[in-house]
Amino acid sequence: MSEHAGSMDAEVAGEVLTLLPERAAYWPRRRTLLVADPHWGKAASFRAGAIPVPRGTTTGGLDRLGAMVSQTGATRVVFLGDFLHAREGRAPETTRALATWRQAHSGLELVLVPGNHDRRAGLPDASLGVICLEAPMLDGPFVLAHHPVPSDLGYTLAGHLHPGVSLTGRGRLRERLPCFWFARDYGVLPAFGEFTGLAGVRPEAGDRVMAIAGSQVLEVALSVR
Repeated sequence: MSEHAGSMDAEVAGEVLTLLPERAAYWPRRRTLLVADPHWGKAASFRAGAIPVPRGTTTGGLDRLGAMVSQTGATRVVFLGDFLHAREGRAPETTRALATWRQAHSGLELVLVPGNHDRRAGLPDASLGVICLEAPMLDGPFVLAHHPVPSDLGYTLAGHLHPGVSLTGRGRLRERLPCFWFARDYGVLPAFGEFTGLAGVRPEAGDRVMAIAGSQVLEVALSVR
């Protein structure tokens, strides 16, 4: 079992994944962190469009990522698409934050399976040393991709959807939380980045949904389609 506070171990396609409340998953056998949709520079993109949002979100996200690397002992991070949000997000402060973080983790292998935003924003600067693939990454039993599409080559782990689940409590209080969603043929990780929004999941019989409630990952029982 995982020793990471608030995390939850889940068996997926015969492998153990540690689902982290920091909105990422750790694959212990491969010492790999799986991170979907960081959207670095999104706040800077908003500010470029005259939308006032707080500064420091990229630095905060990188600090969160660095803490996960340290706590898990990961030697590789695979980004499941949308590394950068938009060309407007390539602000000097974003570029400096990424460069500083990379220097502090120079021995870490970084891999990107590009998503739809990466095609518009452009791939990471070569100085960051990110291995950028042109197709989903096959790392049996998983197919690591951006879009959650079933594959004959294995069980797909992806992002893109920014999944969320709505929970209702006492007094009909309702809250939507980010979640992990594991369907029969694919699993969807929550968006790692800030200001990404949430899309409601629509589980079918046999699916598993794990919500991130503050600093804890909890499996929830949902009505199915």
